[in-house]
Amino acid sequence: MEKGGALKGHVLLCGGGRYESQANSQVRETIMDGLVSVFGVDNVTSVNIAAAPEAVRFLKPSFVFVTGSYLPESTYFGEVSREARKIGAATAFWATEDPYEQDAHYQIDYDFDVIFSCDHWGHYFYQRDRVFHLPLAASPTLHYMPVDEKAERPIDVLFCGVAFSSRKEIARMLMPVLEKLNIRFIGPGWGELGIGFSDARIEKSQLIDLYSRSKIVLNLGRSLHFENKRFMIVPSTPGPRTFEAALSGAFQVFHEDTYELRRYYNADEIPVFTNLKDFERVIELYLHDDTLRLAMARKAQERTLTEHLYKNRIQKVVDIMQSEGLLK
Repeated sequence: MEKGGALKGHVLLCGGGRYESQANSQVRETIMDGLVSVFGVDNVTSVNIAAAPEAVRFLKPSFVFVTGSYLPESTYFGEVSREARKIGAATAFWATEDPYEQDAHYQIDYDFDVIFSCDHWGHYFYQRDRVFHLPLAASPTLHYMPVDEKAERPIDVLFCGVAFSSRKEIARMLMPVLEKLNIRFIGPGWGELGIGFSDARIEKSQLIDLYSRSKIVLNLGRSLHFENKRFMIVPSTPGPRTFEAALSGAFQVFHEDTYELRRYYNADEIPVFTNLKDFERVIELYLHDDTLRLAMARKAQERTLTEHLYKNRIQKVVDIMQSEGLLK
C-alpha cells in the first residue's frame, strides 16, 4: 500500500483464543474499526486465531495482523505465520497485554515480521529486531460522547475496574479525602472497603454513562502480572481506558508514577497526582469548578480525536511496515 493509495490485496485480522479476556475481545473489536478506517471495509476480514491458518489459505491476504495476548501455550501462532509466509504475506503481532506477560514472548519472537508492543518500556525487552511501541487507543464508534454542560453530575469521584492490590493501596491512601465525598468505586474486589465501593461488573455502555454523571474520573494503573517475573518490567504506557475516557468527555485525574502520560496529554488536559497531598489539591482545584473541568475535558477529547484513535495507530502500523519494505 502506497501512502494515500489503495491497498493491494487484503488484510486479515486474527485474535481471540480459548482464554481471551473480555477486555482483549473489546480491544480487538476497536482495532477492527481502525483497520476499516484505514483500509476500507471491503479490504479487512476478522477471524478467530483458531481459524486463521485456513483463512490465510482461502483469502490469500497481503497482510496478516495478529493481536492480543501471546500467553496461552495452547495458541499456536507459528501455524498462522507459516501459512502467511507460503503466500508471501507480511505479518505483524500487536501485543496488547505488555508488559504483564513479557516472560512468555518466546511464543511469538520469531514468527512475525514485526512486533508492536502496547507498552513503551516493555518494548525494549524483546530479544529481536523490528519491535516498535504502539499504544492502544479509543474508538469513536464505541467511546465518543459530546461533552454536555447541562448534565447532572451527582458522583464526585468515580473509578471502574478490578480492585488489584496496587489500586486498593491507592484508594486507602486517599481515604481521608474520599470518605468526605460522594464516590463510586465499581469492580470485583472493591466491596470490602465499605460505603461507595461495589463488587459489581458493568458493561462498557454503562461505563460511558457513568462518566457523563461524574465530576472526576480516577485513572489508576493495574498490577496483575501474569508472567513478568524475569525483569519485573514496570508498566509505563497508559492503558486503553485513558484514551476511551478522554474520548467520552470525562474529566480524568491520573495517578502518575512514570511520567509517560505526558507523551499523550498535557497538564491542561489531564491533571495528575502521586500522593494524598496532591489529591487534596486536585479536589480543591477542580471538584467545584465546572467550567474549568469541562474545558479541560474538551481539550483531552479533542486531542484524542486528533491523535489517539485506532485509525491513528493503524496508520502508524502501515507507515512502519512500508518503511521496512513489507507493505507496498
